[in-house]
Amino acid sequence: MTDSLEQLRRCHFAVDLGAARTRVFVKGAGLIVDQPSVAAVNTKTGGLIAVGEFAEKMTGRTPHYIRVVRPVSGGTVVDIDMAQRMLRQLLGDKVRRTLRRKPMLRAAACTPHDSDPLAQRATIETLVGLGARRVELVDTLIAAGVGCGLPVEHPEATMIMVCGAAATQVAVLSLGSIVTAERIPVGGEAIDHAIVQHLRHRHELMLPSQSVRPLQLALSGNGLTSQGPTFTEIHGRDVATGLARSVQVDTASVRDAIQTPLTAVLDGIGKVLRACPPDLVADLVDRGIMMVGGSALLPGLDQMLRQATGMPVHIAERPEVCAVLGLGAMLEGRIVPLVLDSTAG
Repeated sequence: MTDSLEQLRRCHFAVDLGAARTRVFVKGAGLIVDQPSVAAVNTKTGGLIAVGEFAEKMTGRTPHYIRVVRPVSGGTVVDIDMAQRMLRQLLGDKVRRTLRRKPMLRAAACTPHDSDPLAQRATIETLVGLGARRVELVDTLIAAGVGCGLPVEHPEATMIMVCGAAATQVAVLSLGSIVTAERIPVGGEAIDHAIVQHLRHRHELMLPSQSVRPLQLALSGNGLTSQGPTFTEIHGRDVATGLARSVQVDTASVRDAIQTPLTAVLDGIGKVLRACPPDLVADLVDRGIMMVGGSALLPGLDQMLRQATGMPVHIAERPEVCAVLGLGAMLEGRIVPLVLDSTAG
């Protein structure tokens, strides 16, 4: 894992290949791509039909010869060829031509904490296929900490929680490095799955994949707490008849259904705190936890963590793009490393 700021300053673009969304930051141009990590392929011809938001809208609505695929799963590239084709399409001809003019094209990429060498290799191969001569890998936790403005380079503890689609990563950072970290295989998708299963068993209703988010938003206001709305109407398909049906869903029962995956996240936070040196834990009592990632916006999640841990919990200003913006800050040299005074003492 490369953490050298000097090497990162030489990079021309940065990529955050997430399970839910792909983001690309180009030095000097800023964030130019923020699209779902989805591609639609014609299985007869092998041609790419759509990528990004348009491909995501096609999920569950296509004829048999069109397949909607996700080349990234759990923050790891599982189909290198499709990931390259998707990235080329998302970048567009103009940006690709600009990047190809660089004599020694360098790229930076986020990788999940404790990702294995095979997963790192897949990320590198994907960007090499786009023309990168060298690829620098940065831990997502470090990049997200920089992106949300945490003083990661200072000798003081900061706790960050990256709430992704496939996993939640929790870490304590100090002096620009990870002191202790935990990767919990529970993310936004696990919460969606818990809601879908609950509706299937309790109401015999099959929910379209696009309808899970509106249900989560129905918990808005006080979200996961009991002060939220009592009932909300949901449209879906009857399991027995296959006909369209609407049901009034008790939001309290939905909150109970998603407690199981959220308990795993709380266990992970406790594990990180137990493994952390006491001096750093004392710092965290005042500073609390910084939440980043798309699933950090789940209504009421911050309030639930606050009650469970007794620590302050903050949500970053733009939580879903913190990691790629942190990479961008490193590329553009906006992060100054802590310089130790060798003459002292």
